[in-house]
Amino acid sequence: VQLQASGGGLVQPGGSLRLSCAASGFTLDRYAIGWFRQAPGKEREWLACIISSDGSTYYSDSVRGRFTISRDKAMNTVYLQMNSLKPEDTAIYYCAADSMCWRTATGYDNWGQGTQVTVSS
Repeated sequence: VQLQASGGGLVQPGGSLRLSCAASGFTLDRYAIGWFRQAPGKEREWLACIISSDGSTYYSDSVRGRFTISRDKAMNTVYLQMNSLKPEDTAIYYCAADSMCWRTATGYDNWGQGTQVTVSS
């Protein structure tokens, strides 16, 4: 099971980014994919999760309405569309896979490397 997160970068406040989490070695349909972020000095924060088999989605209060998680079965990839970005969204963003949508990092056994998102003018 391998996950590759990408799409981070520098964006101005109010801007948008789309992160990708590409899976290899397994089919997403069997897994739930979660997105997390970790800012310096802070704990890893759960953001969103999608159950790939049926498309059910879940969001934390901190990103609901601004971020959208989706999946492309053909591409075996999960996306995190991030809109109305704020400086406090600056962090390293990670994706993770497990059999269920957990809201804590300890629930996930498989992690991708992070991708840096910086929101600054």
